[in-house]
Amino acid sequence: MAHLDETRIGGTVLYDGRIIRVERDEVRLEDGTETIREVVRHPGGVCVLALTDKDELLFVRQFRYPYGEVTLEIPAGKLEYGEDPETCGKRELLEECGCTSARFEYVGHLYPTPAYNTEIIRIFLAEGLQYSRQDLDEGEFLDVERIPFDKALQMVMDDQIPDAKTQVAILKLAAMRAKK
Repeated sequence: MAHLDETRIGGTVLYDGRIIRVERDEVRLEDGTETIREVVRHPGGVCVLALTDKDELLFVRQFRYPYGEVTLEIPAGKLEYGEDPETCGKRELLEECGCTSARFEYVGHLYPTPAYNTEIIRIFLAEGLQYSRQDLDEGEFLDVERIPFDKALQMVMDDQIPDAKTQVAILKLAAMRAKK
């Protein structure tokens, strides 16, 4: 066994739901001891930095049940298993904000909670927006808001946007701009 590796030697599915599956795995550590890992299996997701011609980012405000509050986030959505992330990102941008884009660029990815969750979120930048109409999923309710990029960046720094994917995406875009 390689240094820092852990090998799954058994396990059980504790819950298999519509979005996540929870497993309790038995693993062998590099020193030969055995322990338990609880893992949330998730198909992953995407988020989109939708940038207007006026250097504004499109945001969505929506109620997030686990926190019991309305959050401010960039458009995002869950991948279907096997779905192409770019296809998913374009779909979510259209559904949530009613937009398509002339340019759609992969910016990177992040692991939101690597200690127990398999979710990977891919980040995209959409520019050259063309507007049509929102097409929200059944049971999805949200408001779209435009915020100038510099103000959004300051909101991240002032702890006014607690959503991790939104913070990372905005900070990543700021770093990309600083390199130019």
